[in-house]
Amino acid sequence: MQKLEKISENNLISYLTKNFRRSPEQINALQESDAELIRIPGTDSVLAVTTDSIAEEIQSGLYDNLYLAGKMAVLANLSDLSAVGAKPLGLMLNETFNPGTCNGNIDLLQKGISDACLEANTFILGGDTNFSDKTQIGVTAIGIISDKKIITRKGCGPGDNLYSSGKLGSGNAFAFSKLLSDKQNSGFPFNPKCRIEEGQLIRKYASCCMDTSDGVIATLDQLMRINNLGFEVVSEMNDYLNSDVLELCKKNSLPAWLTLAGIHGEFELLFTIPEENTDLFISVANLINWEPVYLGKVTGEPSVILNINIVMTPLNTEKIRNLFSYVNFDIHEYLKELLIMDKTIEEHKEYENETCR
Repeated sequence: MQKLEKISENNLISYLTKNFRRSPEQINALQESDAELIRIPGTDSVLAVTTDSIAEEIQSGLYDNLYLAGKMAVLANLSDLSAVGAKPLGLMLNETFNPGTCNGNIDLLQKGISDACLEANTFILGGDTNFSDKTQIGVTAIGIISDKKIITRKGCGPGDNLYSSGKLGSGNAFAFSKLLSDKQNSGFPFNPKCRIEEGQLIRKYASCCMDTSDGVIATLDQLMRINNLGFEVVSEMNDYLNSDVLELCKKNSLPAWLTLAGIHGEFELLFTIPEENTDLFISVANLINWEPVYLGKVTGEPSVILNINIVMTPLNTEKIRNLFSYVNFDIHEYLKELLIMDKTIEEHKEYENETCR
């Protein structure tokens, strides 16, 4: 069994929460859901609650545009509600400003927040404002599930089909263009979609779901550990990576699979559909003009296998997920180590090819 605590982030969360009492009304266990699911006593409804902050992204320069920072603060939380198929009721803000922040930048931030809420047809309900030397935005999102059908990260079975709500890779490609490359990559298009409607549909037909906010490989690894099952991504990357991602990788000689390995995701949903539900699910998805992206299958053996250049390649997902902390959060060392991993994969494939001749 692949233990959750083998991943440094999971281990930290377990340590931080070890002395907390768990609400008897809470449906999900620790790590089992993108949003916390709370029964509302006396009703059949479930409250979905999640919270996230945009802080490191601002400090690192990844979100150097405060309009984007505001939009992503909303989207990151709504993505968690989407992953449990909840209808948003609204959001609470916790905004911390540097006292020297000009009104123009504050206006940009608030416009990003407002536009994201408008896109998702939801509202800011209230919040709190503070001042510090560093700007950051915290958001708590509240949603409702009224029809008794619950979905979490746990519940898939061998043979289930693996899908994504949209094309992948743009989150890490955007991070590469902002933090690791020269100016030729500036302006990489990054505009994640809010998947509220899709999430509500997924909840009715899928066996598990999780968003890709931490990257695709991290998402697959977490689902693998929670379900003690594996995932085999049989589709070729040209079929499920965003076209802009493929172009950026080609221009920079960057292995395309690395856009799945990085820690800044594209906020799509990864989910599994039992075979008996698949045809009906696809037909209903088409009714809302949505075409889910087929990736592969759930397997009985806990592992993540990726089709890299038409070779089914087992990945060391534990190493990939722990790598950023291993290099002390140095983004350049992080890319260097990922490229070394890619070289090792290529050398292994060459060795396999030689032994088969």
